[in-house]
Amino acid sequence: MFKGTKVPPHCKQNQRKLTPELRLKRLLLASLPQNLQVHQRPWRDCQHVLDSGETTSGIYLIRPANTNRLLQAWCEQSHEQGGWTVIQRRQDGSVNFFRTWEQYKQGFGNLNGEYWLGLEHLYWLSKQSKYKLRVALEDWQGRQVFAEYDSFHLEPESDWYRLRLGQYQGNAGDSFSWHNNKAFTTLDRDKDSYTGNCAHYQKGGWWYHMCAHSNLNGVWYRGGHYRSRFQDGVYWAEFHGGSYSLKKVSMMIKPTYRVPA
Repeated sequence: MFKGTKVPPHCKQNQRKLTPELRLKRLLLASLPQNLQVHQRPWRDCQHVLDSGETTSGIYLIRPANTNRLLQAWCEQSHEQGGWTVIQRRQDGSVNFFRTWEQYKQGFGNLNGEYWLGLEHLYWLSKQSKYKLRVALEDWQGRQVFAEYDSFHLEPESDWYRLRLGQYQGNAGDSFSWHNNKAFTTLDRDKDSYTGNCAHYQKGGWWYHMCAHSNLNGVWYRGGHYRSRFQDGVYWAEFHGGSYSLKKVSMMIKPTYRVPA
């Protein structure tokens, strides 16, 4: 789960008086570091946040439609007209992304730094509307490029959170469509098409095939070009190749039409 602090005693004393939703909301807020501001409501997604008049980027409470699941996510409101729910971010190597299935399912990391939102959260988010995906990439020379896919959703866990992608556009090159229709693989759950486990070679969790044209959850290497026995860096093959680890990457989703409030 996301990095935070223990639940304060006064929260524990009041839990019996709360509804399950309010209890979970209070626990989520109490688990955050003291210096983080969380905008409360909750909202359906970050587009719903924007439509409600909240134009500040930051951490918001989200509850997707048709579920009581509450989650926290970073809403990016200053990029490409706002309304983006950030589902993954890499920027400094502070978080280890070589994780188990359960960790990738639930999410991990630091919401104001590097994090993975969680496959189960992604499933419920992408189920409530038609979403598009934007992948933002930055190299060590400061060049920024993007790849956008006009639809994005995941199948349920029973189908290993299989990836469904739409058409590509952008200037980064298409290094994700090769992974379309593939199941998610982690170090302890091998669902790729390779004879071995791609997660062990790529050092991350991803929709691996045989194995990867992109590896945004790999090892964050400083400086760009890296040496390793395997191509296990944070790479996008069409942008610098598999032996170049990018400085910053983020994945974010946004509905292509409004989610009912």
